[in-house]
Amino acid sequence: MRPVPAMAVRRVPELWRRFDVTVRDLPLGLLILAGSLVPAFHNHGTQLGGLPARPFDVLAVVAIALQCLPLAVRRRWPIVCLALVSVGFAVDQLRGYHSFAGTAVPVALLSVGSHLERHRRATALLFSAAYVPLAVALYRLGSGAESPGEFLMYYLALALPWGMGSWLRSTRVAEAERRRRVAEHTRTAERTRIARELHDVVTHHVTAMVVQAEAARYLTAAPDRLDQALTAVTDTGRRAITDLRHLLDLLNPDYGTETRTPAVGRLRTLVEQTRRAGQPVEFTEEGTPAESTGSADFVAYRVVQEALTNALKYAHGSHTSVQVHHGAREITVEVSTDGSGSRAGSPGGSGRGLAGLRERVDVLGGDFSAGVRTGGGFVVRARIPARSPS
Repeated sequence: MRPVPAMAVRRVPELWRRFDVTVRDLPLGLLILAGSLVPAFHNHGTQLGGLPARPFDVLAVVAIALQCLPLAVRRRWPIVCLALVSVGFAVDQLRGYHSFAGTAVPVALLSVGSHLERHRRATALLFSAAYVPLAVALYRLGSGAESPGEFLMYYLALALPWGMGSWLRSTRVAEAERRRRVAEHTRTAERTRIARELHDVVTHHVTAMVVQAEAARYLTAAPDRLDQALTAVTDTGRRAITDLRHLLDLLNPDYGTETRTPAVGRLRTLVEQTRRAGQPVEFTEEGTPAESTGSADFVAYRVVQEALTNALKYAHGSHTSVQVHHGAREITVEVSTDGSGSRAGSPGGSGRGLAGLRERVDVLGGDFSAGVRTGGGFVVRARIPARSPS
């Protein structure tokens, strides 16, 4: 005999969940129905009121069916299920069948407490009121064989599955609310990340283009230099479009697993772009970049990019130094700007760029600092652990 493949066994629950909820709920009702019709279980079910046992007849089968088969709709129409089960239970007890099908009542109550969304209090009051005449009729037919206290105890016993169902429902609602909050937090965090990426890309390139365009206004008498300045503006615009395309690709559902982020190897291009915008930049790179640094190289690139952008905006023309050191376990970055240029000093603006850099570095377990240097100017330092997860 050939063994059943493990994959086929794992697919059984998935296939079962594809069936309609009534089909999935029907087997329990059929199981209780079959157990109730077994001769050994006759007259051995719930006995309320002390009526003498009666042999099963056609009406007994009808009462059992009314209690068992409605369990198929206990999740789709819980009130209908409870009403039909209650009618079958009343017939069962008033006729003295005392069948095993009486166990369907707590199942129906559990389902109502768990799946009924509206009119819960009215439903509880209605079925509680319906229990009173049934208890009175059973008390009279049984000639007082059971005391009123026993009817009250049975009512309290029925309230237990209702309470359990209500607890299950509240737990399910709380879990759904928790998932909603997590999803909202995730969306907010993603929007913040996208806004931070756009800030880094757009601010740097647009700032460089504005500075280059301003410089070109004074080069009309030197056509060669004017052509170089306009070419620099064009190149910067193309790089901005490329970086924006890479960023927007991340929002594409068909975006693959290939990493499309700036590498530290592009720092020289970034520095050269800043120089062409009129910022004197001294660049020093030590060590050999590791083959796999996770997100560290990307964060290092963003640190240099934001620092150079601030230098262009708030210390244009001031000497700027960029130092990058690649270690076995971390990447260190230091970007400093002298206070000798126009509007030299600490960066103004909203501070969103520096705050975003601090968040990036903190996520990777590194250190970030930015502040005014002694004697003027501004310095940005970052220590970024390598091989940090993306």
